[in-house]
Amino acid sequence: AVTLSSLWPAPRVGHFSIGGNNMDKVRVCVDAVGGDEKPEVVLAGIEAALEADADLDVLVAGPEEVVAGFCSAHDRAEALVAPEVITMEDDPIQAVMTRRRSSIVLGCRAVKKGQADGFFSAGLTGAVTAAGTAYVTPFKVELDGRRSAIRPCLTNALPNRAGGLTVLCDMGANPDVEPMDVVRFAQMGAAYASCVLGIDGPRVGLLSNGTEDHKGSAFTQSCFPLMAENVEGFAGNCEGTDLTSGHFDVVVCDGFAGNVALKSIEGAAKFMMQELKSGLMSSFRGKVAALLMKPVLRGLKRKLSGDAKGGAVLLGLRGVVMIGHGATSVEAVKNGTLACAAAARQGLVDRVADSMGAVA
Repeated sequence: AVTLSSLWPAPRVGHFSIGGNNMDKVRVCVDAVGGDEKPEVVLAGIEAALEADADLDVLVAGPEEVVAGFCSAHDRAEALVAPEVITMEDDPIQAVMTRRRSSIVLGCRAVKKGQADGFFSAGLTGAVTAAGTAYVTPFKVELDGRRSAIRPCLTNALPNRAGGLTVLCDMGANPDVEPMDVVRFAQMGAAYASCVLGIDGPRVGLLSNGTEDHKGSAFTQSCFPLMAENVEGFAGNCEGTDLTSGHFDVVVCDGFAGNVALKSIEGAAKFMMQELKSGLMSSFRGKVAALLMKPVLRGLKRKLSGDAKGGAVLLGLRGVVMIGHGATSVEAVKNGTLACAAAARQGLVDRVADSMGAVA
């Protein structure tokens, strides 16, 4: 699975409200068996989400022996029995094609059928993407006189040094793309930045190995003129450091580069935290300093952790589909479920569709 920091932005004015401030009833389907952790962790997260949002119903997808007892004990939980399971070791496409009674496939089908307003899974990223594309289905656009399906784009926001958030898309859903796919990613990412983060006129950058217009691979260079022509707010090429600089509101690239960049940031963050802890614990003075800095360090850890943010969203589908970190926690499942409900309440899908022309 994609290793995601899963940094769903914390609520502020203009953002999705997490916790049921919008009183509309909403129903979210949650995959009980998709991640690395035991189903009990996911079920505990669902229970916490139900307690946090009185207007939330949950459709719990998984084998009967996992979901039946839990749902019978919770008034706003209903079992979606899925006898098959897609694991992290499976081939995503093959698994979606052959295990049509799996929790991931049935969860996506529930969104398609209107049985759920959104689907959250900490399962195999490729399988959730494939099932979302096959069953929730992407929007289509008019291109060269014919209708063409949009590639779903895995998107989320990373904290930056300016104190804000920078949207990264694609984070790993599409390793191989065409230049026009990158244009669509940029358009959808800008819509996400606008309606989720409340950013007026988001600045969009194309990830490259330099800021000059001529920099980049042959692929990046072929994307540049299309971005300039079709993406409102396009501000040119940006570098890897701009993922956290705050100079751009949206950074766009293919899923291969995006996933490598994301994991590099995660690795660097873990290294710095480990080195800081090791340095502070190496002497008496360091331990005293660590004690004084404890609140600051806790805040930094929460900022870098994905647990408080929930999951990344697949933009471009006709329904809300969110993917959490495979090694998820109770807190992450809770917040992923609440974030999925918030996205449905705020009409993210329609807002993304409005960002692109001739969508059908």
